[in-house]
Amino acid sequence: METITLPYWIFIVLLVFAAVMVLDRILLPGMRWYLKRRVNRVIEEINTRLDIEIRPIQFTRRQALIDQLVFDEKVIDAIKLYAEEHKMPHAVAQAKARKYAAEIVPAFNAYIYFRLGYWLAKKLARLIYRVRVDFFDNDKIRKIDSNSSVVFVMNHRSNMDYVLVSFLVAEKTTLSYAVGEWARIWPLQMLIKAMGAFFVRRNSGNALYRKVLERYINLSTRAGVCQAVFLEGGLTKDGSLREPRLGFLDYMLRDYHPHSDKDIVFIPVGINYDRVIEDRSLLRRLDKSAEKRSLWFVLKTSVSFIFKNALLSRKNRWRRFGYASVNFGEPVSAKQYCETNHVDFSALQTDDRFVQVEVLAKSIMKNISQVVPVVPVALMSEVLKDNAVEWKSELELKSLCSQRIGQLERAGAPIDISHSALENVLGSALDALVGRGLVEEKDNLYRMKASEIDIISYYANSIAHWK
Repeated sequence: METITLPYWIFIVLLVFAAVMVLDRILLPGMRWYLKRRVNRVIEEINTRLDIEIRPIQFTRRQALIDQLVFDEKVIDAIKLYAEEHKMPHAVAQAKARKYAAEIVPAFNAYIYFRLGYWLAKKLARLIYRVRVDFFDNDKIRKIDSNSSVVFVMNHRSNMDYVLVSFLVAEKTTLSYAVGEWARIWPLQMLIKAMGAFFVRRNSGNALYRKVLERYINLSTRAGVCQAVFLEGGLTKDGSLREPRLGFLDYMLRDYHPHSDKDIVFIPVGINYDRVIEDRSLLRRLDKSAEKRSLWFVLKTSVSFIFKNALLSRKNRWRRFGYASVNFGEPVSAKQYCETNHVDFSALQTDDRFVQVEVLAKSIMKNISQVVPVVPVALMSEVLKDNAVEWKSELELKSLCSQRIGQLERAGAPIDISHSALENVLGSALDALVGRGLVEEKDNLYRMKASEIDIISYYANSIAHWK
């Protein structure tokens, strides 16, 4: 018998290969089976309590959805046109389309959404704000057909909107958001995609990219995926509601056939805060002469802000951040809208279709404005702004706020401040503004700081449409 001697490095290589084979053929399949069983159990449990179940498309392999987009008839036409216009091989243009599809298509994971995402959203929202939610829908949301494609259409005041609304509707359905390129950083983008969100390049002039995005939105809408859309297209910079952007609505409706397709139901959502965390950053964007902040400055300021507020007691934290309020308005059925207004978006030419989409968008935007909550800081800011040059006592300011509340209630504004708690709530709102250095105090009299007119106006503008 001969003994074969192997060098140590060959032995180690063989050992590594053997370990990989054991992992690949024995351990990993077992692990995948175990994890899949747990995920399926979570999905079954969740679907029993959701008003709108998770759609089958959300469990489809991501690669299959990417292939479906790339080989979509309209995307293929766009690829051919793009290749001709840019004088490039068809295969190169198709590779670009595949890259765009991979960038857009989410990787929804129900386990991460409900076991991690929901928990984080709930903890974060309640840690920073006192959350209030109300319904102004005459009980119509509950009656929505569960097979409909539901779209929550919201105003956009803060990046906290994503967290807040996801947490509030998690007992009813899952949400798919369009997220800007700001979130495409590792590992955040992996978590966001697992939560069902998809990335969008804002204001992209690339026709091929826009076509891939359009077909994905059309695909997910027809499949009944619940979506959340910020109709303004971006964050408000001065606190006022912005004009609606038509892109997403047009993508949903341009191939919509009201007589044969499932209904698309738009639910207006109004959001408002006693304090928007990034308010000064948003106002800074209005100043075109302002220098762009470095990444180091942003990180340093953010860490300082988090550390400083983490040291506050729970009582002071409430005084610092106050209320975050969300109101749900009366749903708008696309099918009913088309029948009432004798509109078929799919049969219209581009220009005529955009005119009709704009009419619908403005109508929904008006519905959103009717349910944007009136929060205490916005109310106090409006009174301080209207009396900018006069010194007022706390009692006078509260009295003016009380008069304004009466006007708002008569106008039908959504205001949820009980008369029994009115004095304490308004006092806390004034304390919050004084604590931030936005209001000056002298001999128990108060006045808005002239240098802080922009930020006081920012909060007052959130309810300015009721004037």
